[in-house]
Amino acid sequence: MNLRENVRNIAIIAHVDHGKTTLVDQLLKQSGIFRENEHVEERAMDSNDIERERGITILAKNTAIDYNGTRINILDTPGHADFGGEVERIMKMVDGVILVVDAYEGTMPQTRFVLKKALEQNLKPVVVVNKIDKPSARPAEVVDDVLELFIELDANDDQLEFPVVYASAMNGTASLDSDKQDDNMQSIYDTIIDYVPAPVDNSDEPLQFQVALLDYNDYVGRIGVGRVFRGTINVGDTVSLLKIDGTHKNFRVSKIFGFLGLNRIEIESAQAGDLIAISGMEDINVGETITPTDAQEALPVLRIDEPTLQMTFSVNNSPFAGREGKHVTARKIEDRLELELETDVSLRVDATDRPDAWRVSGRGELHLSILVENLRREGFELQVSKPEVIHKEVDGVVCEPFERVQIDVPESNTGSIIESMGERKGEMLDMVSSGNGQTRLVFMIPARGLIGYRTEFMSMTNGYGIMNHTFEDYRPAVKGRIGGRRNGVLVSIDKGAASTYAILALEGRGTNFMEPGTEVYEGMIVGENSRENDLAVNITKVKAANNIRSATKEQTSTMKKPRSLTLEEALEYINDDELVEVTPESIRMRKKILDKNAREKANKKQK
Repeated sequence: MNLRENVRNIAIIAHVDHGKTTLVDQLLKQSGIFRENEHVEERAMDSNDIERERGITILAKNTAIDYNGTRINILDTPGHADFGGEVERIMKMVDGVILVVDAYEGTMPQTRFVLKKALEQNLKPVVVVNKIDKPSARPAEVVDDVLELFIELDANDDQLEFPVVYASAMNGTASLDSDKQDDNMQSIYDTIIDYVPAPVDNSDEPLQFQVALLDYNDYVGRIGVGRVFRGTINVGDTVSLLKIDGTHKNFRVSKIFGFLGLNRIEIESAQAGDLIAISGMEDINVGETITPTDAQEALPVLRIDEPTLQMTFSVNNSPFAGREGKHVTARKIEDRLELELETDVSLRVDATDRPDAWRVSGRGELHLSILVENLRREGFELQVSKPEVIHKEVDGVVCEPFERVQIDVPESNTGSIIESMGERKGEMLDMVSSGNGQTRLVFMIPARGLIGYRTEFMSMTNGYGIMNHTFEDYRPAVKGRIGGRRNGVLVSIDKGAASTYAILALEGRGTNFMEPGTEVYEGMIVGENSRENDLAVNITKVKAANNIRSATKEQTSTMKKPRSLTLEEALEYINDDELVEVTPESIRMRKKILDKNAREKANKKQK
C-alpha cells in the first residue's frame, strides 16, 4: 500500500479555553510560513469578532504548514458542544488528532465529547499537556486522567499507546519532558510526523471527494471544503455530485483552493489525501460526494447534529422600532437568515403562520445567541422569544434532549447545587472531592432544566462555580414544568425617560435594570419584582416641584447600581409571555402584550 509520506492531516481537539487556537498560532509562526515583517494577530485562527472577544472557536477552520518538506494540514475545531456537528465531520477528514489538555484542569466534559468522536473514527491521538508553565500545573496526574478517559471511552490498544508532549503555547515552547521546556515547538512537529499516519496514495483510482464544511463567497457562491479520499481532481473537470437524496448532478470544477498558513491559494489539481475547497456548484451540501461521471460511488453520508432548541425571530414592532437599526423589514431579515443557511448546516429556519416571524432551530443557546449577536452587529433590529427545547417522537414515545452536566464548585456550595439541580429534574451520576476544597459533580438533566440556570448558578456560587454541559441523547420526556424564573418583573406603564426619583422609590420593590435617563416605553421590563407576581410601575415619575421643605431634606439617597443583562442572560431570563428586543445599540426585554389592561385580560383568559 502506497502512502503519501509528505502529507499529514490532523485535527486539534480540546475543551473550551485549553489553548488549542493559541497552539495553532505558534505552530504557524514557528514553521516560517509568515514573512519576517508580517503582522500576525494573536489567535489568528479565530477570525470573527465574537470569537476574539469570547476566546472561543465557533467555526472549524483549516490551515497548513510546511515542516521539513512535509505538508501538515491542521483543522482547528470548536470545543463547545453546541458546535459538535462541526467536530464530528472534521474527524472524517483527518488521520490523527492532537488532544490539548490543560495541565491544571485536566480532562473536562468537552474533552470527553470531542475525544469520543475521534476514537470512534479510529484516529491516532497525540496528547499535548498545555499551560505547563502554570504554577499550579500537575502534569503527571493530568496524563493519568487522560489515560483513564481513554480506557473509559473504549480506546483500542493502538490508541492507548499515545505519545505525550508538554507545552506552553503562550510561550511557544514544548518538550517531551515535563520538567524542562525546549525553546521551540519542534517536539510537537516531530511527534506529529512520527505518530500520525500518512494518507493512503490511491490517486490512480476513480475520484472520491467528500464535502465536510461549507463556506460562502459573494464572487463564487458556495464553496465545499473537504478531503480527496481517492483519485485526482483538476480545474475544468466535469464531475458528478451525488446528492444526499440519491439524485446526481453534473458540473464543471471552476476553482480549486489549497491552504497554506492563513491563506487560501488557487491550485490546478489535487490528489488523494489533500484537504481542499471546490467551487462551481451552487447547491453543494455537507456529506455529498463528488465522483467522475462514469464511476459514481458515494461515500457514507456524514451525520449532521439535529437541532435541539428553537426560538421565534420576528420583526421589531416595539414603540422604538426603526430608531437604531439599518435593516428592519421582514424581507431583509428573511434574506439574512437564508444566507446563514448557506454555511450553517445545523441551523433550520421555518416559516410560521405570520409573515413577519420565523421559527429558527439550532444546537443550543450559544449557537442561537451568536446568530442573534451577529445580526445586531450587522445593523439588524429584531425580536426573539424564549428558547424552547424541540421534542421528537422515538418509537411512539415523546422524547426530549438530555444533557450531561459537570459542575466544579467549592465544597460549601455542594448542598445548594444538588438541591437546585434536583428541582430541575437533574439526576446525580457522580460526586468527587478533589481535596483542595473543590468538589466535582456530574448530573444528567433534561436540556430545558438548564435554560435560565446559569445566572442562578453564578449567584449561588458567588461566581466561583464552573459549569459545562454537553448533549447526551433524546430520552422520554419528563412531565411537568422544569426550572424557569421564580420572580415576577417590574413593567413600565409609561413612555419617557427613567428618573432617579422613581428608581429610588422602587428600590424596595425589587432589582432595577435601568440607568437614570434611559428611554422606556409601556410594557417594557425595567426590573425584577421581589415577589412572584408582575408589577406595573411608573419609572418615569419626577419629583413634584413645590416649595414645601421635606423633613428628610438633608438625607441624601444613594442609588444601587442597576443590574445589566447580556444578550444570553436576557434570553435565559424571559418567560413565555415576554420577548427580547435586539438592536445594534440596545437589548431590551418587554412583554409580548404592551398594554397593561389588554395584558391583564389575556392573563385572566389563560388562567
